[in-house]
Amino acid sequence: MTDRNLTMMTDLYELTMMQGYFKNPSDQTVVFDAFYRTNPCNGGYAICVGLEQIISYIRDLHFSPDNIEYLKSLNLFEDDFLEYLRGFHFTGDIYAVPEGTVVFPKEPLLKVVAPIMEAQLVEPAVLNFLNHQSLIATRAARVAQSARGDAVLEFGLRRAQGADAANLGARAAVIGGCTGTSNVLTGELFGVPVKGTHAHSWIMSFPDELTAFRTYARQYPNACILLVDTYDVLRSGVPNAIKVFTEMREAGIEMKGYGIRIDSGDLAYLSKKAYAMLAEAGFEDAIISASSDLDEYLIDSLKQQGAKINAWGVGTNLITSNGWSAFGGVYKLVAIKTSWHKEFVPKIKLSENVEKVTNPGNKTIFRLYDKETGKIRADLIALVGETVDPDQDLMLFDPDSTWKKTKLHAGTFTVRELLVPVFKDGYCVYDSPSVMEIRENCTREKDTLWEESKRFVNPHKVYVDLSDKLYDMKKRLFEEMSLKD
Repeated sequence: MTDRNLTMMTDLYELTMMQGYFKNPSDQTVVFDAFYRTNPCNGGYAICVGLEQIISYIRDLHFSPDNIEYLKSLNLFEDDFLEYLRGFHFTGDIYAVPEGTVVFPKEPLLKVVAPIMEAQLVEPAVLNFLNHQSLIATRAARVAQSARGDAVLEFGLRRAQGADAANLGARAAVIGGCTGTSNVLTGELFGVPVKGTHAHSWIMSFPDELTAFRTYARQYPNACILLVDTYDVLRSGVPNAIKVFTEMREAGIEMKGYGIRIDSGDLAYLSKKAYAMLAEAGFEDAIISASSDLDEYLIDSLKQQGAKINAWGVGTNLITSNGWSAFGGVYKLVAIKTSWHKEFVPKIKLSENVEKVTNPGNKTIFRLYDKETGKIRADLIALVGETVDPDQDLMLFDPDSTWKKTKLHAGTFTVRELLVPVFKDGYCVYDSPSVMEIRENCTREKDTLWEESKRFVNPHKVYVDLSDKLYDMKKRLFEEMSLKD
């Protein structure tokens, strides 16, 4: 996974367009924005993840001799263009929102400023990395929220849609809020905690359940989570687990990291009964973990029912984001500059679907926080070169319904610019934090959300507004397009 050349992971039309640009040369430098239009699961926010993989991809961008031979075999590309590809590498700039950041629709998560052929080629891979991992991280954040501080483990390896989805999905899940994963390769690649218990087959391979439990406890006395639903949770599994825990205690074994896992049945009822039995035997601090097709909605419901579960193993519904299968990120041209222009010329895509109209120009994002609480008041998309002074009043308005306005009074808010330099002139200038450091950043980011924006149903939407200068530019482009009609 770490030593693959992914340059050819692009759509054919990117290469055919590149050949067209090559045959009709210009010195265009362009700006492309990668953004999304709708929060996953109709939630109030998303988590941006995938930058580390984009960096690796851009660093290694080159066409191997085998790649050139394959492209030649398609009989679409001329020899001079293929010769150009032999020396191809990325020479542009990239700006991005750091991984683990809370983000909202329509704001650029990543911006490519590069010669048009380079910016065109990288579109599919950039979107692939951003879309998949941001989706899984956002879903993990929701699952972790529903668990209300309990441990959440990512258990989705065997149900993921391929190896990349399994490993990068687990990475994203940990960033979003999971405390660990069952996927050992993800642990090795990214330095995240790996956790697990045992399967029903372990129990069934022994003459009886009690012998299976005793054998496991001897092998792993400090990580003894026993699966109690192979035969009967309350009549067999929990009583046998209690016998083993009692034997461990009497043998002087320090009781830490021990407990039970329930993988089927009525989890609320069974966990409450199991807790009562464990507590009566003096094991009230035992972990009671649950799995079985969990998602944020079921976990939230079980919490409301008073389930005595304090660790959750979430698999299929997290790693596949069941019910919301795609993030929906897009990559759009927003500005062009040539040698005879000192400034970028803004470009806009119009559509009869209002949500598909793009924000033009070379932009940045300012995040505005309430000074007293540290919570997000709004995001302001502005043109590069604009500034926001927190010591001056700031009037915000809804770009779609301009009569809706909010004034932020001087001294009541702080400002942070979200986009940071990642590549300059083709060279990486950004050091990616470790996954666990990104996870810590993501935890802090989620704390900047108001509780109303975290609701699973009808969440409050965070304002994403346009600066006056950007709004006027967009309006002017609308009017110019109308005059052409």
